[in-house]
Amino acid sequence: SSYFGICDLAGLAKDRYYLYRSRWRTDDNTLHILPHWNWKGKEGDTIPVFVYTNHPSAELFVNGKSQGLRKKHNEGNRLERYRLMWNDCVYEAGTVRVVAFNDQGEPVDTSEIKTAGKPSQMELIPEQKSIKAGEDELCFVQVRIVDAQGNFCPTASNSLQFKVKGQGRFRAACNGDATSTELFHLPQMKVFNGMLVVLLQSNGQAGHIELTVSGEGLKRARMKIPVY
Repeated sequence: SSYFGICDLAGLAKDRYYLYRSRWRTDDNTLHILPHWNWKGKEGDTIPVFVYTNHPSAELFVNGKSQGLRKKHNEGNRLERYRLMWNDCVYEAGTVRVVAFNDQGEPVDTSEIKTAGKPSQMELIPEQKSIKAGEDELCFVQVRIVDAQGNFCPTASNSLQFKVKGQGRFRAACNGDATSTELFHLPQMKVFNGMLVVLLQSNGQAGHIELTVSGEGLKRARMKIPVY
């Protein structure tokens, strides 16, 4: 069930995924900000901000204003040991940016999230650039709703439709919402928290699979996956 674990029903990473990644993947940078920064109607309210990172310290900025430097405390409670916290951030639309530092106090990584505008278009992100021409071969394509400037829309719930041409077919879709009653095998589904995953299946012939995704009020998105 997607109520538990670090990924949802569609295999998309939850925020908690990055906590574990920051502990287990010490060979790679992890710098994840949560929650999202789309809180219309809560201007002036306090919105705590957490950061999961494998770095020992970081400084947070809201619209360029420093919210202070935080350091991990290995001897503290579990909250302070595994995440950096800014519990008194005041919400204002704009940009949340974090700069991470190494043990020598040198900046080594940065990440940011922005308040998104109205959903405008879609990003199609395939798990792999090509697939083999076998009838048991699948391609997973993540669909993300973004605004006109390309900022991710984390509260979007648009209903999407899928069309597939070429050497493959639509197999299923999943948005990760455990409360949804939409059927996986139908070529339409609402996004959940701005995302869903489409599964494409090869028909066993070489060529390409073309996926077209459309939704009311959104610019149509299209992509081709080579099949070899």
